Amino acid sequence: MTGIESLATFITTGRLHGIGIGSTLDEVDRALRHRCVDVVGEGGTSLRRDYGFVEFYFNPGKQWVMSGASIELHRLANAPEMAARWGDSTGVEFTPYTAWADVRKALSDVSAVPEFTVTDQGGFVEYRAEASGVSVLVVDDDEEERGYHAGHGDVWSVSLWAPVRAN
Repeated sequence: MTGIESLATFITTGRLHGIGIGSTLDEVDRALRHRCVDVVGEGGTSLRRDYGFVEFYFNPGKQWVMSGASIELHRLANAPEMAARWGDSTGVEFTPYTAWADVRKALSDVSAVPEFTVTDQGGFVEYRAEASGVSVLVVDDDEEERGYHAGHGDVWSVSLWAPVRAN
């Protein structure tokens, strides 16, 4: 599977490799057999599992439970070996740059294309899909060129966030 196809599924469903908000750390371990680093927050109040350019965030309880995730695609421009290792362990092949236009095209092939709220973020544009809880940050600076980082029109990151619960 290509990285673009994987992103289209993630943006639509809010799930990456079958895991999403509410997944336990054990479920993540079963879904992803990839080298990672765990960073526990002060006092054990949070856990960040870092796979290089993919990160998952967890809250404590009886088990660690996923509260968010991010795919930091901008890191691949300067370190394509991360994408190669990810592809070897997951079967998903990312390239050093991911154009938002290519992701939008892939989304057009998905049955339930989410509706986006679009917000200017000062040098970036955020495309937020409320239905799936996924936000895409795209470089929106005409002077940014591809090189050691993503360029104009490229996806900077894709994030999954848990909705705020009303009291």
